[in-house]
Amino acid sequence: MLVLGVESSCDETSVAVVRDGKEILSNIIYSQIDIHKEFGGVVPEVASRHHIKKITIVFEEAFKKANVLPSDIDVVAVTGKPGLVGSLLVGINAAEAFALAFNIPCIKIDHITGHIYANYIEHTFDFPLLALVVSGGHTELVLMKEHYSFEKLGETLDDAIGEAYDKVGRVLGLPYPGGVYVDKISQGVTPTYELPLVYLDNQPYNFSFSGLKSAVLNIINKANMKKEVIDKASLAASFQSVAVKVLVDKTINAAKEFKVKKIVIAGGVAANSHLRNSLKEAAKAIDLEVNYPSMKYCTDNAAMIAVSGYFKYKLNK
Repeated sequence: MLVLGVESSCDETSVAVVRDGKEILSNIIYSQIDIHKEFGGVVPEVASRHHIKKITIVFEEAFKKANVLPSDIDVVAVTGKPGLVGSLLVGINAAEAFALAFNIPCIKIDHITGHIYANYIEHTFDFPLLALVVSGGHTELVLMKEHYSFEKLGETLDDAIGEAYDKVGRVLGLPYPGGVYVDKISQGVTPTYELPLVYLDNQPYNFSFSGLKSAVLNIINKANMKKEVIDKASLAASFQSVAVKVLVDKTINAAKEFKVKKIVIAGGVAANSHLRNSLKEAAKAIDLEVNYPSMKYCTDNAAMIAVSGYFKYKLNK
């Protein structure tokens, strides 16, 4: 089965062709990161315009790279939610028009299930499986007992972890996207700033990062008032150390309680080196394997949407 994946939920325009939910024939991604850098974040209207400019070109490149004809496609899978409304509409309209032209099914995919299935591209799924979803808009623990079965165990009550990373990066004066550079400057640095570990004891699998973010802001504001110099690398490392510890501890606790066979990390923050290493080390202690996607599949891409679409269609979900 050939599935055409279409992703345009934020600032990447992507189209992919995937065979049988596993073989990536093409995965073309046009990123707008350089365009939004000058604004310090994604501007929805600007993102929508660039999706419109690039969507047809990306479609054509995907077919060329995959060496297939549009008429060879069996199913179209497109990100339906969540995301920026204007950006989503560009991808949805393009996907539905294509499906209508070739009289084939078009199914909408939840962006988060796409990130989870990004792991399936290079790994196998062993059930029950626990997914730690970490991105700019989401922090969730999801239990899967079989393919395309998702049970949300917990989520963030305020800021998503990726959002907290980016905001901390911004107040530290780091380039956009801030989260990437927080991870970079933290490498090999000893954390020296005291920051709160927020576990929400009565809500074992929910998260809260707004207090941690505010604590970082308070340290910077107090230092500015006293005209003290902040050790940016150490403050970044202190933030990252606390944030990752909470993520890892809650994930391991859930893995034990639900007796899972594997843990996967999903979403843009799956690219974070400290999270990868810390969770892998903690899971090893309880004889569990941790998988995460290659860097090219961590960020938004259409291949993961096509893989998720393959299982949704095949299982008639």
